[in-house]
Amino acid sequence: MTSSLATDVAPPTHSLWSKVPEVTLFFWIVKIFCTTIGETAADFLNMTLHIGLTRTSLIMGTLLIVALVLQFRTRRYVPAVYWLTVMLISVVGTLITDNLTDHFGVSLWTSTTVFGVALIATFLLWYRSERTLSIHSIFTPRREGFYWLAVLFTFALGTATGDLMAEQLQLGYLPSALIFGGLIALVALAQVIFRGNGILTFWLAYILTRPLGASIGDYLSQGHRAGGLGLGTTNTSLIFLVGSVAIVAYLTATHRDQIALREVA
Repeated sequence: MTSSLATDVAPPTHSLWSKVPEVTLFFWIVKIFCTTIGETAADFLNMTLHIGLTRTSLIMGTLLIVALVLQFRTRRYVPAVYWLTVMLISVVGTLITDNLTDHFGVSLWTSTTVFGVALIATFLLWYRSERTLSIHSIFTPRREGFYWLAVLFTFALGTATGDLMAEQLQLGYLPSALIFGGLIALVALAQVIFRGNGILTFWLAYILTRPLGASIGDYLSQGHRAGGLGLGTTNTSLIFLVGSVAIVAYLTATHRDQIALREVA
């Protein structure tokens, strides 16, 4: 599932490199891995290591700021920097929702609604400013800013939605994962068979992979009484972290996910 280059925006007159990867199967695998880590790593730091929600939020928020600075300073897509940023923004997105729920008593229904509205508003402002939502057009700081803001809201929204379905509605982690996986499959079919709008289907799939990854992470890490397999947050985080690092190292070596240099006369 890919998003096409917008044709209605004239780029500056020079050679451009995209700041994001090509959307391939590897993209979706690492994205799901990062979303899973975002769920389990937040719980690992907060509860397993007893750092606490507030200190965990401060630490991970600081690391995310550092990663974003590095990402914005790169001239082109760098797999290690990009996916580190995604992983950290996944953790922070989880922590934002957890803070609203645990510290401020905001219901998951409210969080889901607020983050959904915030994401829609971000897309509207992004399109109004740039006339495109294609991730293949991320080659200016302003577009990159809109992109990462949208990504943050997708993670916070996905966390709230996943917890809402699995815990508050008591559907369970595995059934929730299957539901979100099924919705992603429908989006893929809409793109492949019915030739749906590439940009729309990309963002729908991107949003849905967050609650999918969160549900998978909770199912693997939570105890049997909670409906999980009981692997724990440590083991689950390590499994997906090692998998992510291996794939990113492969992509770094092969350049399989780098968008070709775009020469602009």
